[in-house]
Amino acid sequence: MQFLLKTAGLISLLLVGVNQVQAQPLRDIIDTFVVAAQGESSSSQSDLLDDYGFARRVHLDLTGRIPTVSEILEFVGDRDQQKREALVERLLASPAYARNMQYAFDVMFMERLPKKHVPPEEFQAYLRKSFAENKPYNQLAAEILTADGSVPELRAASRFLLDREIKREETVRAIGRVFLGRDLQCAQCHNHPNVDDYLQQHYYGVAAFLQRSYLFTDPSSKVVSIGDKIEGDVTFTSVFTGEDGKTQPRILELPEIKDPQQEEQPYEVKPDAKNRGVPKYSRRLQLAPAMTSADNLAFRQNITNRIWAMLLGQGFVEPLDMFHAGNVASHPELLTAMADEFMAHGYDIKYLIKEIVMTQTYQRQSELKSQELADEKPRYLSGTLKPLSPEQFAWSFLQAVGMVGKTERSVIAGLKKENAGFREVTAESAVLIEEKVSEALNSQVDSIVKVFAGSNAASRFDASANHALYLLNGPEVAKWLASGQDMLLDQLLKTDDKKALVDNAFLAIYSRLPHDSESKLAVEFISVAEQGREEAVRELVRTLLCSAEFRFNK
Repeated sequence: MQFLLKTAGLISLLLVGVNQVQAQPLRDIIDTFVVAAQGESSSSQSDLLDDYGFARRVHLDLTGRIPTVSEILEFVGDRDQQKREALVERLLASPAYARNMQYAFDVMFMERLPKKHVPPEEFQAYLRKSFAENKPYNQLAAEILTADGSVPELRAASRFLLDREIKREETVRAIGRVFLGRDLQCAQCHNHPNVDDYLQQHYYGVAAFLQRSYLFTDPSSKVVSIGDKIEGDVTFTSVFTGEDGKTQPRILELPEIKDPQQEEQPYEVKPDAKNRGVPKYSRRLQLAPAMTSADNLAFRQNITNRIWAMLLGQGFVEPLDMFHAGNVASHPELLTAMADEFMAHGYDIKYLIKEIVMTQTYQRQSELKSQELADEKPRYLSGTLKPLSPEQFAWSFLQAVGMVGKTERSVIAGLKKENAGFREVTAESAVLIEEKVSEALNSQVDSIVKVFAGSNAASRFDASANHALYLLNGPEVAKWLASGQDMLLDQLLKTDDKKALVDNAFLAIYSRLPHDSESKLAVEFISVAEQGREEAVRELVRTLLCSAEFRFNK
């Protein structure tokens, strides 16, 4: 009965419209929807994370690395009732947030494609700057879909189109998956055989935006950009029915975008061997406003679903690129409410992330109270075990062994040497330090990512023999775990108290204190180790780093 009353209340809430709903914070709306959908099973929700668990989870999700020991102890020791929200705000304002989002969205947009025309690092720098400025997502998407490589300030943004060489098969599929949450590939030659929602006209509606675009190579500079022409219509034939079709540019079921009446002089710059075509009216330039239009619910639902999946470990719709009537969202009304609220707040990604991570839904422990409650449809009774992305693993590994801290100390010392008045506590200094630390560690991060990502376009990884060999026998790992490096091992060896040593190892790697049984076992191992104290401590550190607990965000 209580569940029915809650559900009825939610439905009436929806009927009065989103504007009236927003008197309630989005975080509360999310929790209300989730609890109502759980029904009677809501009594079996997992407990909320303790401070150690919350600090680790939110650092990984927002900055892409585990917290330092000092960050953990400072947070746990804080008695302020609002400290979780304060931590979230601090992390969202940190330069590490922009770096983390750069990694996540680079994989989303480019799927680890190799360089063709735009260096990946330039696109990543563009993303990083965009997230540091908290650029609205609709603006970011518009820039990426509009950039043609001819304007130096936005050339980096053109990588999405240029490095796919605006080939129809690659580009239309990428646009559908990344911006609409729909993999339209199988609707190229006919209506999708298994998904009634994916029509051939949808595929070619997107293709029509790009039909008149082409790659242009400047004969003198050899720089490749995108040019446009005024002719070229899209027609298609179903291989199943033989039926012919024709469409103007359109997004899914939204209206076709008709060409305006052609002017007597239709070009700003007429295309030829030496000049990139620039028509007065470009179909390609209609793609961004059509995609980001308030009429296009799919656009905002897709990115909301992706950010939810990034933080919660699974989307309302899974797979993320299979939105259709036969694959209904686990919480459809909530997804729409969140997407509309995201748009109402100017596509502010930091706002959406903050509201999600401040929910009780996000902050629940990952252990289910009963395995009988586990099922395929997410009910969010507990948190989700999320394997670290290759980039998260790389930065967390380097953080744990002390490489990040060592590099940061070196960078700060260098800056103080260059400028006697340098102060490391300002916001500007934090950005500069982060940039220099990232630059110094780039090669080491890349070497780890190559092992744990390979050619896989996904942002996550699964354990493999190569991973184990790298962690157990890799020369880089051996160097990071050697003594005399002013890193974690040296810091632990300075501690005479074996229990304190074990505590510090667990804090540095797991972001928590050991349980009594773990502490007892580790202390005994160090005490009786035949290979000597240093080697025993090194093996303890290696064991923790190679464990499943370290490789998951729980």
